[in-house]
Amino acid sequence: MNNETCGLGLAPATASDYREMARRRLPRHLFDYLDGAAYEERTAGENQQAFQRLQLRQRVMRDVSRLNLSTKVLGQDLALPLVLAPLGIAGAMACRAEVQAARAAEAAGVPFCESTVSICSIEEVRAATTAPFWYQLYVMRDRGYAKDLMARAHAAGCPVLVLTVDLAVMGARYRDVRNGMAGGLSLGGKMAKAWDLLSHPQWLLDVGVRGKPLTFGNLTAAVPDAGSLPEFKAWVDSQFDPAVTWKDLAWVRENWPGKILLKGVLDIDDAREAAAAGADGIVVSNHGGRQLDSVAASIDALPRIVDAVGDKLDVLMDGGVRSGLDVVKALALGAKACMLGRAWGYAVAARGEAGVAHMLSVMRSEMNVALALCGVADVAKLDRQALLDSNGDRAV
Repeated sequence: MNNETCGLGLAPATASDYREMARRRLPRHLFDYLDGAAYEERTAGENQQAFQRLQLRQRVMRDVSRLNLSTKVLGQDLALPLVLAPLGIAGAMACRAEVQAARAAEAAGVPFCESTVSICSIEEVRAATTAPFWYQLYVMRDRGYAKDLMARAHAAGCPVLVLTVDLAVMGARYRDVRNGMAGGLSLGGKMAKAWDLLSHPQWLLDVGVRGKPLTFGNLTAAVPDAGSLPEFKAWVDSQFDPAVTWKDLAWVRENWPGKILLKGVLDIDDAREAAAAGADGIVVSNHGGRQLDSVAASIDALPRIVDAVGDKLDVLMDGGVRSGLDVVKALALGAKACMLGRAWGYAVAARGEAGVAHMLSVMRSEMNVALALCGVADVAKLDRQALLDSNGDRAV
């Protein structure tokens, strides 16, 4: 770890600390891209608040001398019930951030999931790691290129394809509009953005100099003439296909020999459709509140979906997970594991690989404490008996 500290000179201890460090280190438009959400950002806030309304049920005088946090998800052994979620343009947050995060995940014994719109390519992450990582894909209009991406991921040894299904259209993220990430800046706005970049010299050296090339590494063949992230983004935006239906999952299955995990399921009927269509698992997710605002918090939707399909699919969740205590709550409601998105994004932006490794270590410690003081020695034995709602009643 370097000597940078958060807040008032204190070492980071939580995801919130790393968020503050990331805010200070990143240019405004990049921090807002990482931190922001759709419309009024109500769902993004509710994702965290819904966790806070759940209380852990403290139990005593139980043998918790041997604690087990390991689990199995989609046939893969995990040291912790965590997965680093796909995070678009993470390599703009820190030098080759996808590689740094993948290394930290491998050391912690958890999967890293490479995004289609990563700065580092599938092959670059593969060359830097030895453990298998997951790959995230959109069902693109250009099916030939989507097929090629699946072939590359399979060749790299990826055992799981994470198919993002809640991007038929792009949600409006107003922070990106205000700060120019969505384009359309005036001359004055462009000058202010340039000054913002220049006023963050540590980031500029780390990413703007050492972190080149700043391109979407997985898409260079699809957009060979693109010379900047906005040019790549224009192609990506054109590839979201609003005509995709459950029938298209059969095409994916024909071209992907591994496990398929659908990310972005929030409704019971959709979860049942996923099971019927042959998915191996789903991620209960509202895209971190980045797509449709005013929808249910992921943790609130989780138990109903687990009740409906938990015996047929591996059910994961993401959205608002900021601590090991949050993870324990999600597992008590039936999740097999939690995906971390912004949490690792803040950490890698603040301190690179060391930040992600420390964040995962903190979460491990928090989960151990929560298990011990709830009187549950093994994450596999967590259930709703371990929770109370905000009124002190048993969570159901």
